[in-house]
Amino acid sequence: MDFQSDLTREISPQRKLGRGKIEIKRIENTTNRQVTFCKRRNGLVKKAYELSVLCDAEVALIVFSSRGRLYEYANNRNFLGESLAALSPRDLKNLEQKIEKGISKVRSKKNELLFAEIEYMQKREVDLHNNNQYLRAKIAETERAQQQQQMNLMPGSSSYELVPPPQQLDTQNYLQAVNGLQTNNHYPRQDQPPLQLV
Repeated sequence: MDFQSDLTREISPQRKLGRGKIEIKRIENTTNRQVTFCKRRNGLVKKAYELSVLCDAEVALIVFSSRGRLYEYANNRNFLGESLAALSPRDLKNLEQKIEKGISKVRSKKNELLFAEIEYMQKREVDLHNNNQYLRAKIAETERAQQQQQMNLMPGSSSYELVPPPQQLDTQNYLQAVNGLQTNNHYPRQDQPPLQLV
């Protein structure tokens, strides 16, 4: 008895040195993550194959990598449209219903994602529009401040007084004004004695 307990004490540290449990979380290192993905994907396909053979189960496996690549396994390749000649009409009908059910789930998920993306883009559009209006108001305010500064720098002007723009002369109005001055050139004369120098 004592001999066996000594053996178990000596063997148990070696067992602890074997494969240990790891914390399940995202692997940060890209290379390690890719290696782990390949190993575990192959292990998953192997387990799916073993399950289908040992238990006579229909197994289908679809895996998408982080880069968007598709990896799939199915012991019954009928879902991909292969080996359909041996199926009865009833089996074909069942297969069609399963595929249609799967497609409807995929489409509803796709639509859900698209609507969420559209909603996000509409909110983004409103935010950009509001930011654009704010920036335009700031630019207009800055331009007004610059114009006011330029007016203050002009000689003889005050901050409350604006210099009127020069008026353009119309030739007809100018000639009428000159003719009016010429006709009204007769002033009543008063007889005054001429000045004499002393």
